[in-house]
Amino acid sequence: MELLIKTIRQLIPLSEEDQLLISQLFHRKELRQKQYLLREGAVCRSVFFIEKGLVRYYVNHDGEEKTTYFNKEGEFVCDYLSFLPGSPSMIHIQALEDSVIWAIDRQSLQRFYKEVQQGERFGRLVIEQVYLQAIQQVGSFYRDPPETRYLNFLHSYPELSQRIAQYYIASYVGVKPQSLSRIRRRITGSH
Repeated sequence: MELLIKTIRQLIPLSEEDQLLISQLFHRKELRQKQYLLREGAVCRSVFFIEKGLVRYYVNHDGEEKTTYFNKEGEFVCDYLSFLPGSPSMIHIQALEDSVIWAIDRQSLQRFYKEVQQGERFGRLVIEQVYLQAIQQVGSFYRDPPETRYLNFLHSYPELSQRIAQYYIASYVGVKPQSLSRIRRRITGSH
């Protein structure tokens, strides 16, 4: 809960009353490695915050898993395309490590927006960040060669390259694992 409060505080001030309300609105959840936070076809009914651990977002495309995103400690997790309209998800969100997560459902989130002094401002700022990341990622996928996408991954997630299996990173970059190995060798200059 401490990291959640600290993360919210980075965007808005919180009174003692705000913190108390937040501790009542969010509920702790533990996930084992490989366990799902969300499966394709289910409706995403909560926004999650990672206190400890790591998750990946992926889609099934012609029987192949395509990793689209990662979230780590101190970040919010949600399939907003499912959560906001209440429609079935087209993605999976899976824990890559044992994880501790805080969940807030739609009704509690509405209370957060209404009752936390700058709750609505917080919601707007978080969604703006999500939007910018999504636009940058899509743009990079169409504009940049795989090597640049891999370098962008290393820049965005410098501490995660040792925590994420290389085949998930390759999938995220949009190449096969063998191609990622060649890219990594070129970058490090080893043969």
